[in-house]
Amino acid sequence: MNDPTTLRRLYGRRSGHKLRQGQSALLEQLLPALSVPEEGPLSAEILFGDSRPLHFEIGFGSGEHLAYRADLLPDHGFIGAEPFLNGVVGALVHIRDNHLGNVRLHMGDALNVLERLPDASLSFVYLLHPDPWPKARHSKRRMVNPGPLDLIAAKLKPGGEFRLGTDDPTYCRWSMMVMNGRADFEWLAESAADFLTRPGGWPETRYESKARRQGREVWYFRYRLA
Repeated sequence: MNDPTTLRRLYGRRSGHKLRQGQSALLEQLLPALSVPEEGPLSAEILFGDSRPLHFEIGFGSGEHLAYRADLLPDHGFIGAEPFLNGVVGALVHIRDNHLGNVRLHMGDALNVLERLPDASLSFVYLLHPDPWPKARHSKRRMVNPGPLDLIAAKLKPGGEFRLGTDDPTYCRWSMMVMNGRADFEWLAESAADFLTRPGGWPETRYESKARRQGREVWYFRYRLA
């Protein structure tokens, strides 16, 4: 396996607009109860107190997809990693408003959490609209690369699913090239229309809606671990 630590993301600002008082209170009061431990091994038992299917979302944005899936599958456990403060606050709002007790959050690099999960422990991994790193010289920073994908493959159960969404044409082509070169993932598309149509159980996020309003196409990829 390629060492994913050599391919750490470089994130820009970790926060955007100034937080309101209520948002700051969420960070102070709710986030500590939901945060993934910073060190040590992780498992469903450690995070949720029992053995249950686990889902992992890399870069959950404002948390719409994470919250939707967690609400849809209340007996599953959901782990989300997001480096940006305002995104974490958005997810906390969804968790509070929907009374979601099956979500744990990490404000930082997703790979740091993935590395500490047992192999073959995840049922789903989601990577929706990742940073495309559009310049060719930055291509090694993309999450769809051998190091991170080797790690995702190791942590998924056999038959587990990796879902990828993007509205960036370069990232779309890059992802198809990289994923088609792997023998451990089976692309579940049966026709060209399949990756142009949002699958069931995959809600439209604000980011995706914005992309469509700006005239950009969105592509949906589903891969099963062999």
